[in-house]
Amino acid sequence: MKLFNSIPCFTLHSISIILVIFLLPFVITKTWDQEFDNHNVLIQNFHENVSCAANEYPPSNSDRVPTYIINLDLPPRLRWSQLMVDKKEFTLNLLQDIKNYTESFFKGKLFPLVDKYLPLVAETLPEPYLSELKGIAEIAGIELGEITLYNIFYEVFTLCTSVISQGADGKIYHGRNLDFGLFLGWDVKNHTWLTTEALRPLVVELDFQRGGQTVYKSVNFAGYVGVLTGMKPQQFTLTLDERFSMEGGFVGIIRWLLGDRSANWAGFLMRDVLEKADSYHQALSTLTTSKLLAPVYFILAGNASDQGVIITRGRIEADVLFMGRGSVSQVSTWFLVETNYDHWNQPPFFDDRRTPAIQCLDKMGRETASLSGIFNVLSTKPVFNKLTTYTCLMDVSTGQFESWIRVCPEPCKPW
Repeated sequence: MKLFNSIPCFTLHSISIILVIFLLPFVITKTWDQEFDNHNVLIQNFHENVSCAANEYPPSNSDRVPTYIINLDLPPRLRWSQLMVDKKEFTLNLLQDIKNYTESFFKGKLFPLVDKYLPLVAETLPEPYLSELKGIAEIAGIELGEITLYNIFYEVFTLCTSVISQGADGKIYHGRNLDFGLFLGWDVKNHTWLTTEALRPLVVELDFQRGGQTVYKSVNFAGYVGVLTGMKPQQFTLTLDERFSMEGGFVGIIRWLLGDRSANWAGFLMRDVLEKADSYHQALSTLTTSKLLAPVYFILAGNASDQGVIITRGRIEADVLFMGRGSVSQVSTWFLVETNYDHWNQPPFFDDRRTPAIQCLDKMGRETASLSGIFNVLSTKPVFNKLTTYTCLMDVSTGQFESWIRVCPEPCKPW
């Protein structure tokens, strides 16, 4: 009791809210049996024959993600102004959707607590992120607690597939699907994820500039100030995939709230690396050694032959799988594939996006490795599924960076 008596009230409330955030998808599965036939979905995933997509690139220009400049020379509160003016309505729609489908579970009590206590969590965040969040909240007319919640969500609920491939000439290509919204509201009528649908209009490419010159690029959801997908032209490309763990990010975030600020938020660390690291090797060192709040996978590629790694991170420990070594799932050594499972284990049969990706990369072959080839792999179901919000393709040597809104056509798996 003495321990809890010594913890500030706002910290206890904040811990409770963070716990709810982490448990939310599991709570919402109370309606799962009413909305899915679990058995049929799992059996279909298990027995499905992979049919590799072909000739999917380029997609329609109407699906191209819009680009905004983030001027790093501006004060942090002003950097996101134009973006948030343009995306204010979509951001409010997303938050309202979350409120709507949490209403029945939390009797309308979740967001008043968020508005009261998460601003206090925001005040503990490092600069420039705190000031940027305050600026976004002001411009969009959103409570600081809600925009903080919005940013925390991406730290813990992101499902993804990342691919690095190397052509016969040693050229490196990097692509990813970002899947988001699992268990966060299922539309029974339209067979879609509510959060996924609400997120697609918020996908933007960001060109972070200083002195009118590009420092790095990213694909973001408007209002999120970290980075999950990014490129430093001519230097390296970088993606983040969630890593499931019994410990998860909950332990790290609780330690943060109790005053231990020695660890890094993964999305903020990604952005710091893109801004400050001057080379692939420096990025590799930072991503491998920095203490984290939550376990993740960093997928890093450079601008020279064999520069590609999957960094499997715990909050402190790290395992690095280098290009050229293969894994338990693949024999070929000219590519790397990461979904959301450790490379030394086989993925679960009910969520095996790794095997189809590997099969389609092998079918493509190293001689024809290209961004269009990766796009085809990322367009293959179930790598491409109803959670997929965007596909990003990156060629670090040329600076080519392009992203596309994705909507999986029927028949399509929920994940």
